[in-house]
Amino acid sequence: MGNFLEKIGDAIVWLSDLICGYPLFVVLIGGGLFFLVYSGFVPFRYYGRAIKSLREKEDSKSGQISSFEALTSAIAATVGMGNIAGVAIALTMGGPGAIFWMWVSSIVGMATKFFEGTITIMYRGKDSSGELQGGPMYTMINGLGPKWKPMAVFFSLFGLIGTLCVMQSNQLTEAIITTFTTPAGIENTLMLRFVIGLAICLIVAAVILGGIKRIAKISSMIVPLMVGMYFVLVFYIICTNLPEVPRVFADIFEGAFSFRAGFGGFIGVAIIGARRAALVNEAGVGTASMMHGASRNDKPVKEGFIAMIAPSIDSGLVCTLTALAILIAGDYTVADGEVKGLEIALNSFEASIPGYGSYLLMLMVFIFAFSTMFSYSYYGVKCAGFLFGAKYAKYYNYFFLLMLIVAAMIPLKTAVSLIDLSYALMAFPTMLMLFILAPKAKKALKEYVRQKS
Repeated sequence: MGNFLEKIGDAIVWLSDLICGYPLFVVLIGGGLFFLVYSGFVPFRYYGRAIKSLREKEDSKSGQISSFEALTSAIAATVGMGNIAGVAIALTMGGPGAIFWMWVSSIVGMATKFFEGTITIMYRGKDSSGELQGGPMYTMINGLGPKWKPMAVFFSLFGLIGTLCVMQSNQLTEAIITTFTTPAGIENTLMLRFVIGLAICLIVAAVILGGIKRIAKISSMIVPLMVGMYFVLVFYIICTNLPEVPRVFADIFEGAFSFRAGFGGFIGVAIIGARRAALVNEAGVGTASMMHGASRNDKPVKEGFIAMIAPSIDSGLVCTLTALAILIAGDYTVADGEVKGLEIALNSFEASIPGYGSYLLMLMVFIFAFSTMFSYSYYGVKCAGFLFGAKYAKYYNYFFLLMLIVAAMIPLKTAVSLIDLSYALMAFPTMLMLFILAPKAKKALKEYVRQKS
């Protein structure tokens, strides 16, 4: 049985590496560059207007939450373990240069998110109970036509897997063991991981079983706080290690454009950075569209402006903070073939803040991980509602909670590859849909700007 499970894990890793390499890089980064140029560089021209839009009141009675709550809930999903463990994984696999390509992904991701947010409001649909819903599966049918339903089903099926928070539960368990149980002399056994996974499950259940309004309310409170706290923590590390900062940025740019390992090595670093950023900011994956589709805002372009803020915060600001903290410490190398994430980050923070660093980061890990789990459960429920009907969607939450326990007990490499693979198979149909409907969004942008000028 053990060998059989190991073979399944190896197969998942192989398939993930195949699909999430060049194909995903071309679709997300190439597609994002297209959207950036096609939109007339909308993230640079209208970022200020996007911030201003957050303060505008929604007049529409449709939807379930405000645009601000939709944004913070989407950020709660993206600002999570990927911003800490994911950045550490990118550094161990691709070196400092991978961070530059995460920045590139952030910029083009903003353009992609603009189109996602705009189009999801333009083509919202109703679920089987008659409630207004957004997301790629509804957009594919209402925007492209009923004949595209098989693609909507394909997206939703992998959405059920990609939103399971496998990496979050796995890495949170690893962090608890590394920081608390191992120093206390408690052996790292399967039973211990089961108990930790069960505790995680119970905490998440207390929030997600209350539905989208409870998730949005909690997210709108904790997201600004957690990003602010993390900024202060890393700012302290930077201030106490100022002489190291120029070296860190030099390593990032040198690694990003280094051809010492040949052109293939250069492309490999770019793919690693983009792949990890895709998991962080989710631009082009389609998940955030479900959250923005629940907004009470009925102005598509305004929602698009608000949606594009998220990548600048998650894969822009927060990932940069993590990278700086790890690169200042300078210890991110691992043995060939080994994948480590959170352990690298914990050791780096402890090196910069002896005696307290790992515990302070653990506090952030708890907040980041749980905030992600809260929002991801909603995405899975929406996919389940589309596939099986709104009446049965709530039962997905129980499957989601069970998988948090399972995820605490499986190897990290398999967990990361499973989620990467699911995200890629969600991204391909989402990006195709966005390409086809992009002219409608661009036309709406011109009209919106004309009216506001």
